[in-house]
Amino acid sequence: MSLTEREILNETEINILISRLTRQLIENHNLFENSVLIGVQPRGIYVATRLQQKLKELSGIEVTTGAIDTTFFRDDFRRKDKPLLPSVTNLDFSIESKRIILVDDVLFSGRTVRAAMDALMTYGRPASIELLVLVDRRFSRNLPIEANYVGKFIDTLSNERVEVEWKEIEGTDKVILIKK
Repeated sequence: MSLTEREILNETEINILISRLTRQLIENHNLFENSVLIGVQPRGIYVATRLQQKLKELSGIEVTTGAIDTTFFRDDFRRKDKPLLPSVTNLDFSIESKRIILVDDVLFSGRTVRAAMDALMTYGRPASIELLVLVDRRFSRNLPIEANYVGKFIDTLSNERVEVEWKEIEGTDKVILIKK
């Protein structure tokens, strides 16, 4: 099987999107008194960390940030051939009555977001949950889930995959479209 890949966003463009998303969050959450960022493991945590850093840089706000693992809340986890290795959930704060901004890198079918919301509910009852994604692959939902904040909409075909590469893992920040 031949794969071709094309860069959709480079590091500069990702930084611009993070800045815009941060400003939208400031507009809607003001001083973040009752708001928290929660990154979806494994790759949404990088978006959440960038947002946290940009919030501090732009406004001096130190927003509480955590991470949620969805491994055992997914509807397909029993269908895997290999045993799954969960990521770390890091919620060292109460989410009870908080305004949660759930953060992920790519919104595709909606299944990961549903699993993340199920996982969050085991930790308490938030006042609200908003969804922020760096990339939204429109027209590909299996569930009726929509992001409140979107960095970029990317229309894809069923034989294409969107991947976000992060400096911390792959050595560079970029979004690529992979055609199978």
